[in-house]
Amino acid sequence: MKDPEFKKAYDDLGPEFALIEKIIELRINHGLTYAQLAKRIGTKQSAISRFENGSSNPSLAFLRKLAKGLDVKLKVTVS
Repeated sequence: MKDPEFKKAYDDLGPEFALIEKIIELRINHGLTYAQLAKRIGTKQSAISRFENGSSNPSLAFLRKLAKGLDVKLKVTVS
């Protein structure tokens, strides 16, 4: 974190990490496994896993499905 370029790159990923953390928290609070959430939203378990481990770049449509499957509202803000 002492390297300014590394710190900037890390900080730039903050919103992605926060979103992933929130989705994981919601899934766990709903008592759902990857497979159960995937079934709810009509996707594969691997898609949920890739999203949660940060190896995918989800579309807005995918995020909407996740929100619906977790019974929450998705709000996107641009500032």
